[in-house]
Amino acid sequence: IPLGILFTIGLYDDLYQVDFKLKFIFQIIAAKIFIDNGFIIENLHGVFGVYELGRIVAQLLTIFIIVAIINAINFIDGIDALALSISMIFLISFTFFASSITPFDLLTKVLIYSLLPLYYFNLKSKDKVFLGDSGSLFLGGIVSAYVIYILSNDYIIKPTYDVHKILFVLSILIYPIIDIIRVFFIRIFNGKSPFEADNNHIHHFLLRKLNSHIMTSSILVCFSIIFLIFIQLIF
Repeated sequence: IPLGILFTIGLYDDLYQVDFKLKFIFQIIAAKIFIDNGFIIENLHGVFGVYELGRIVAQLLTIFIIVAIINAINFIDGIDALALSISMIFLISFTFFASSITPFDLLTKVLIYSLLPLYYFNLKSKDKVFLGDSGSLFLGGIVSAYVIYILSNDYIIKPTYDVHKILFVLSILIYPIIDIIRVFFIRIFNGKSPFEADNNHIHHFLLRKLNSHIMTSSILVCFSIIFLIFIQLIF
């Protein structure tokens, strides 16, 4: 249901340009439905010395994390294959680093097999197919649900790669996190809404320099993979 809500509001935005406030409200509604179905961050696993969270704090934090991830994935969908690739890296990493079978394994396979053909259609020079807001909000919802599950006690990282769960999530989603924080501060500093679209993203800067969607996406994807490997080696 929450993924259906995100897909529908995204599709409506693709067709009729929905006001960002309305999208934000529906994202919060979707996040609350996730929470009501058990997807909630109840433990910070020792970050800042905090472990168990109170119910209200847990719900507010979970809503913030879900909405932030949804928008982070949506924000990087400005050039061909970038949001698609980052989402694929996340899905593959989720399965690879899990110490045992998870309830998401079948869904992960379906998503990966479904997303792979999009590379061909998204990178074509003619008759291209785009994710659009419907696709990016849907993927953002998927990634946020996976993140909440990773931070639960049910997801165990392989002992070989036993890194802190929050650091693990940050290492996979490093580019969307850096980009959304940077863009938010730039927009607020310039007196604009943090949700107002512009071309000040890092990938737009690289695109103007390289003049190639494929090259720009490849550089950022390689950066994400290298950072993920680096974190695993260091910690």
